[in-house]
Amino acid sequence: MDDQNRRAFFLGVVGAIAVFAVLFFVVGTDRVIDSLLSAEPTLVVVTFVLALCWLAAWSLMLRTVLAALGVDVSMGKAFFVYAGAVFANNVTPFGQAGGEPVAALLISKVSDTQYETGLVGIGSVDVLNVVPSVSLILVGVGYYATTAAVGERLETAVGSAVALIAGIVVVMILVWRWRDALVDRLPAIVAPRIGRLGLERFDVETLEADLSDRLGRFFENIERVATDRWHLAAAVGLSLAGWLFQVAALTAAFAALGYSVPPAVLLFVIPLANLAGAAPLPGGLGGIEAAFVTLLVPTTGIEASAITAAVLIFRGAIYWMPVAIGGASVSAFGVNALR
Repeated sequence: MDDQNRRAFFLGVVGAIAVFAVLFFVVGTDRVIDSLLSAEPTLVVVTFVLALCWLAAWSLMLRTVLAALGVDVSMGKAFFVYAGAVFANNVTPFGQAGGEPVAALLISKVSDTQYETGLVGIGSVDVLNVVPSVSLILVGVGYYATTAAVGERLETAVGSAVALIAGIVVVMILVWRWRDALVDRLPAIVAPRIGRLGLERFDVETLEADLSDRLGRFFENIERVATDRWHLAAAVGLSLAGWLFQVAALTAAFAALGYSVPPAVLLFVIPLANLAGAAPLPGGLGGIEAAFVTLLVPTTGIEASAITAAVLIFRGAIYWMPVAIGGASVSAFGVNALR
């Protein structure tokens, strides 16, 4: 890990600790600990098992996307590769934006395919996960609105989510529409600047041709995934299954503390809270937990300390378990996630 990445990583860790410190101060550390100690162990185990089901569903989703790209990966290897990708996302700032390059490197190394193919694979998984998440937000909020008044905080969260997703979609459409121009012009802009960074072993003209070739293959791979309807539908279905396993896992975490939460609330709270993963924190650590508490307190009526405890159990399964599994996978595959 170079100095710049090391600095960003440790700043992210400090930021996460600061967010947790504020959260525990506001909620009450003693009350959170008491709630955690009262948790039913069997249901905590169920939470982790359901989280494993989520991880398995999205690893199968990655395998399906790679199959559309002509890359054959076994189910077992796909599981550990995706766990490694989640690990990379969870230990780098800005979530997916920070971990995708490492995840692409892991995929390309394990499957013996080109880097840009791995990048398209993991990028497609992240993009396709947006489709069910938006649907769950709309369905969950719509149903919730029929049973309770939608507060200003929730309206703001939903509005911000829709605006953010709409902005991302617009950017993606524009990039796709002008892809030929990007392939023709971007390498000529980037290559000379890389040459000026002191990378003397690169010839600018050769680098420009290589970048153009890689960028062209990148867009070709995206088109292959987008036009393969069977694999595309299967991937979206597996994505939805993964989201629903997360809903079930958080439901089990609340049940472990003796609380019942309407599934409709969790349908929109989970994808909304995960948007906090875009914060400059390792995998959104701290920010996502705070977002969960902020959204669940007004929508469930459960005391903040119990919600915080349930979220910590849930995040232990969704965040820390993949970190442990994925960290071991990345190490075994010989990829440095913090290079």
